Amino acid sequence: MAGIQGLDCPHSSDTNISTVGALDSSLSFPFSVKFSPLVTGPWNHARLHLSSLPNPDPRIRVLVADAVAMSCRLLADALQRSRRFEADAAVTSNQVLEYLSHKSYGVLLIGTSFGQDANEGFRFLREVQEMQQGIATVVLLDSTDRAQVVEAFRSGAHGVFCRSDSFQSLCKCIQCVRDGQVWASSVELQFVIDALVDPEPKESQSLANSRPLSKREEEIARLVAEGLSNRQISQRLGLSEHTIKNYLFRIFEKLGVATRVELALYAVRRGLRPPLKNAPPPAPIA
Repeated sequence: MAGIQGLDCPHSSDTNISTVGALDSSLSFPFSVKFSPLVTGPWNHARLHLSSLPNPDPRIRVLVADAVAMSCRLLADALQRSRRFEADAAVTSNQVLEYLSHKSYGVLLIGTSFGQDANEGFRFLREVQEMQQGIATVVLLDSTDRAQVVEAFRSGAHGVFCRSDSFQSLCKCIQCVRDGQVWASSVELQFVIDALVDPEPKESQSLANSRPLSKREEEIARLVAEGLSNRQISQRLGLSEHTIKNYLFRIFEKLGVATRVELALYAVRRGLRPPLKNAPPPAPIA
């Protein structure tokens, strides 16, 4: 650093631009560096221009949500120490909702342990995403389980991450989903593809023994099949969102389904969803 002490420094055959440039190539500066030779009389001068630059890649704000308190806080601390992330830890569903109501996060890492089983955890995930739309969500899984991988993506997750993978992989996963990409292994993607092409999903087999819905419940099921959110349904029917959630809970329980996708499939199969407006008539059979 002794060769870069002033903005203007005369050079001779022993000290020249290439020498200073060599220093620049071996050092890392928190600002932009530009050398420009100036000729003033018999002397050649090198002028060092420094201009402060804003951080082009600010830290990603991450909320780690996991009911297992120790692993949740350890993971948040590790992300915070990496200096690439700003992380908070939430170990209860109330803490998750409180953090989301006061801060805006780029990525949510969430476990499936909120509730008595994984299905309740995925229901909570959908509720969280309705609360803060646009947040990239990664579901933390204990193992690569087919049903949970498929359900995670059906619930709106942007990625799934197995806890046995490395911390470096997790950091890359967070960066990718924040940039709008999907994070999943080839095996996990195959699970999703298989679920899409399965003509008779396993989860629909329980519908044969389901209890009938009331008129109001059928109406809500139809609106869910049309793609409306809880808030939109409440506005359409003049009910509170809390009432809509209670209706959906009873509907899920009656039909033995766990997701809005399954409920939408039920509504379509039962003819609850009206035909599309202005749809062309069916082609005649030759």
